[in-house]
Amino acid sequence: MKIALISIDSRQNERAYHETTPRFGTGVDSMIEAVAAMPELELHVLSCTQRPMQSPEKLAGNIWFHSLHVPKLGWLRTGYQGCVRAMRHAFREIRPDIVQGVGTEREGAISAVFSGFPNVVAIAGNMAELARLNRPRFGSYLWVTARLENFLLSRTAGVICNSLYSQRLIQPRAKKTWLIYPGLRGLFLQPPTHVGPRDCALVIAGVISPRKRQLELLDVAEALHRRGLKFEFRFVGPSYHRQDPYVMAFLDRIRPMETAGYARYLGTPSNAGMVECFDAASGMVHFPTEEAFGSVVAEGFARDLKFFGARTGGIVEIAEAVPGAELFEPDDWAGLTDALARWLQAGYPCPAGASDIMRRRYHPEVYLRQHLQVYQEVLSAWRR
Repeated sequence: MKIALISIDSRQNERAYHETTPRFGTGVDSMIEAVAAMPELELHVLSCTQRPMQSPEKLAGNIWFHSLHVPKLGWLRTGYQGCVRAMRHAFREIRPDIVQGVGTEREGAISAVFSGFPNVVAIAGNMAELARLNRPRFGSYLWVTARLENFLLSRTAGVICNSLYSQRLIQPRAKKTWLIYPGLRGLFLQPPTHVGPRDCALVIAGVISPRKRQLELLDVAEALHRRGLKFEFRFVGPSYHRQDPYVMAFLDRIRPMETAGYARYLGTPSNAGMVECFDAASGMVHFPTEEAFGSVVAEGFARDLKFFGARTGGIVEIAEAVPGAELFEPDDWAGLTDALARWLQAGYPCPAGASDIMRRRYHPEVYLRQHLQVYQEVLSAWRR
């Protein structure tokens, strides 16, 4: 089977045009790992970029990478028509059996729908739901993307949903849906590398943004510090727009906390660096306003971290039956703060057993096998 997978290259998101190795999300990395172990499959990963970048032709023996240069005019302001045309040209050469577009956030879904080949869309974030919650201004990125999502979902053969939460939101707008939880990178599923006691630290991972609520979590850190507790909040994740008021406020506010030793911003580690960051800490906090799935939560569980999170979206499904997981209503800051205080006072214990559960649920082989079943179903219907 020849598969074409359209995905965002993080180098474009971060304007890291000097880098020579493409970077993708958790699910795409998991798919690449699994396909590389199945030589009977052929995978083509395609991404658009606003500037030409040096990239490898192949990611593995049976996996090709296509970085397609599309000038800025061909992106959001024209409904991604430049990206669609570039993808269609590439597909005429590749001749895939099936096309999968990852995400409605950018060019993935629309390029798959208008590819001219059997296609499915995989949900990354729920853009229409985010627009409903945030009420974006007319013509803004989120306003346009939410409307594109509604237009596209009914025009693909079906939608792969990353959680029951996403599936409930998508079903009324799609011909068919399948539930496939994102796979994790194999690196996060390997036995812990850290030897010895863990630090009294909690990891907070995610893009610095109002949705992830890092500023509000600094309030929690400050409240715990005033109680005389010893700990460190370790924030990791990209800050794409340093001039964004929220990012600027976060960076300004965390500086005195770094000096005091109870909060620190570590930037964006590599995948290996992220594993080391998890393994050196004892706990994790993830408290967004909305979360389609939350792969970083599963990654933290895979390293047997104690977890404190918001009871929202896919986080609830990931945390189900996981030892030591504590969930709170999204606005229950007092409950979160008190629970963290109790855990710190008890000696910040790390529960055991979460990593085994993550390995069974989110292994790359499980993830790929479920996708192949969906592809076969779509191709059978397409032939009929």
